[in-house]
Amino acid sequence: MSNDLPDGFAVGLHQLGLEDSRFPAVVEQFLLYRQELLDWNTRFNLTAITDPEEVLFKHFLDSLSLLLVYNEPQARLLDIGAGAGFPGLPLKIARPQWHVTLLEATGKKVMFLRRMIETLQLEGVEAVQGRAEELAHDEAFRATFDVVTARAVASLPILLEYASPFCHVGGQIILPKKGELAEELAQGKLAAQQVGAILKDDVLVTLPGLEDGRRLLVWEQRRKCPMQFPRSSSVMAKKPLGRTSIKE
Repeated sequence: MSNDLPDGFAVGLHQLGLEDSRFPAVVEQFLLYRQELLDWNTRFNLTAITDPEEVLFKHFLDSLSLLLVYNEPQARLLDIGAGAGFPGLPLKIARPQWHVTLLEATGKKVMFLRRMIETLQLEGVEAVQGRAEELAHDEAFRATFDVVTARAVASLPILLEYASPFCHVGGQIILPKKGELAEELAQGKLAAQQVGAILKDDVLVTLPGLEDGRRLLVWEQRRKCPMQFPRSSSVMAKKPLGRTSIKE
């Protein structure tokens, strides 16, 4: 195991249950992932975080924080707007038995994701190039996932409209957030009613290096998302859910 592993990162991994015989191999995978990420980032804009230690905490451990609220032995997970792979790829490394789909619209980022899947020799994970508002109307993807997440800079109503159609009834939508959320959360709860979901939990993340107000908002899909959702991204921006009546 590399000597440049910060103590806090190792502590965080242990807090999340990564204490078995796979621990050294998992760490090596994360170090290789970091190396490739920072190398590619010199040519393509993959991440604004370029400090090697911050990558471990703000990307990898932050992604793995979802295990605090969802840690089933088997799962079909969809990561919408995966970018450079967060949170889906770190979760796949930690939970190799999960099937993970990384959905990303930008071709260069998809190329990077496919390279990482090959480099890390991961199975049961795919990088799909496409847009959520289109793929969600494809029968092969709609209402087929146990857990859907999006680590995106977007409001809760928009994230819920993207995520809910992919989630089967009884499944979970996990949306990482931080900062002042009172107004956004109120709108999110109204939006959730329109897409058939309900807020189940709101968990503060207290892992090492992440004690800055990060929260995991966990939504449960209570009924099938109505077929009109998701709408186009332009319509979502102009008429976000949570500000319109339920009947609209």
